[in-house]
Amino acid sequence: MNVSFEFFPPGDAEMEATLWRSVERLAPLAPHFVSVTYGADGSTRTRTHRLVTRIQQETSLIGAPHLTCVGASRGEILDIAREYRDQGVRHIVALRGDPPKGAAGYQPHPDGFAYAADLVAGLRSVADFDISVAAYPEVHPEASSAQLDLDNLKRKLDAGASRAITQFFYDIEAFLRFRDRCAAGGIRAPIVPGILPITRFPQVVRMAGRCGTRIPSWLEERFQGLDDDADTRRLIAASVAIEQVQTLERYGVRDFHFYTLNRAELTYAICHALGVRAGRQPSEAPAAVGVAI
Repeated sequence: MNVSFEFFPPGDAEMEATLWRSVERLAPLAPHFVSVTYGADGSTRTRTHRLVTRIQQETSLIGAPHLTCVGASRGEILDIAREYRDQGVRHIVALRGDPPKGAAGYQPHPDGFAYAADLVAGLRSVADFDISVAAYPEVHPEASSAQLDLDNLKRKLDAGASRAITQFFYDIEAFLRFRDRCAAGGIRAPIVPGILPITRFPQVVRMAGRCGTRIPSWLEERFQGLDDDADTRRLIAASVAIEQVQTLERYGVRDFHFYTLNRAELTYAICHALGVRAGRQPSEAPAAVGVAI
């Protein structure tokens, strides 16, 4: 099994200390890479760059900064990519990006990359980056149809991306149907499921509402009555994620991307239970997409 982890730039010194403890705790699990997010309007650009640089310099991990199309011209984005290239960064997560808070909707920068497929092609012109892009098993909330959403994913991969990492989900059948549709549509790149361990259920519900993820009724029932019981919530959260990964493994999935929310405890425990432990040797390469059901 291959794993990768996502972090976000800390907002203050206390959050930075928590984040770095998480990085150090998870590093011995030999993740394929660790990604660092980017603010919706590019607001965390400097902090993202600083964190990736520190990861590259102070650990053996492969840092993978997010880059988006929002809030910058093509020249600015390609300059950032060249700086990463010169620092030895070889993995980038390329995203269209979310509109700034308060904006009516996404508007491409007049001198920028319009969409993620354009960004991928631009990055490829700078260096032979290992590029990850986003996928939506339950359809991007702004997509007019599932087919158009799938067509957009294929454009990103055809432009030079290596893999797609999905939005988090809890409906496993939805992921497997999506993977089948990718295979039927000629997509052969790995589709890596994004796993979000649930630390606070109301927070996950809000996040799911924004990104189009369905919360199954069985999941709601498991967390009912646990608002003031953090210990039981953690146990339930771990069991849900372990079940999710084990089920996906039975369908041939070998690569998983964990959204850590900058906390190591749950992700570390889940990985340990799944056999991802310090000193292991990760698989050499991700498995390609195959028909699941």
